[in-house]
Amino acid sequence: MRVSKAQAAENRARVVEVASELFRRRGFDGVGLKEVMENAGLTQGGFYKQFESKGELIAEACDRAMETTARQLTDVASAAPEDSFGALIDFYLSTEHRDAVGQGCPVAALGSDVGRADDAVKAAFEAGVKARIAVIEDLIAESKGARSRETSMAVMSTMVGALLLSRTMDDADLSRKFLDSAADEIRRVVGRG
Repeated sequence: MRVSKAQAAENRARVVEVASELFRRRGFDGVGLKEVMENAGLTQGGFYKQFESKGELIAEACDRAMETTARQLTDVASAAPEDSFGALIDFYLSTEHRDAVGQGCPVAALGSDVGRADDAVKAAFEAGVKARIAVIEDLIAESKGARSRETSMAVMSTMVGALLLSRTMDDADLSRKFLDSAADEIRRVVGRG
């Protein structure tokens, strides 16, 4: 049975969305194409009608993850105009975000995988990182009245590192302390604490 162009586009989008979540949960090598296609409700044989390679899917899934979480972060900041930077920090360094690996920040979830990926994946990821730095820079400028790309990069690095370390701890108190300590230090550096 032939699939319409609209249905094919919808199927492709569903595969990318499923892969985006699975890759964030288990990494690029921890997820096979068969699993992605099954979770998308499609057959494995249909994969190569949609994508040239797993690498192409990875690049699109990274791009989708970056777009989705960028929207999420923007929504969080916009919902708190009186302290949008603080709202972003509170959300990003929360236990809810820590525990939502499949829906959370792809930088913390996939950074080491991307370092070993091909150029298309690295390009998609780099574009997303640059966009996040710009958002952080804008929010810091709102709160401090001055822009600093270097401070924004340090803030992002601290947030990602704290989230990553927090996810690796079995000790719930230590896990939470990584998040809280990072939030406190960011507020101190940015002059909000």
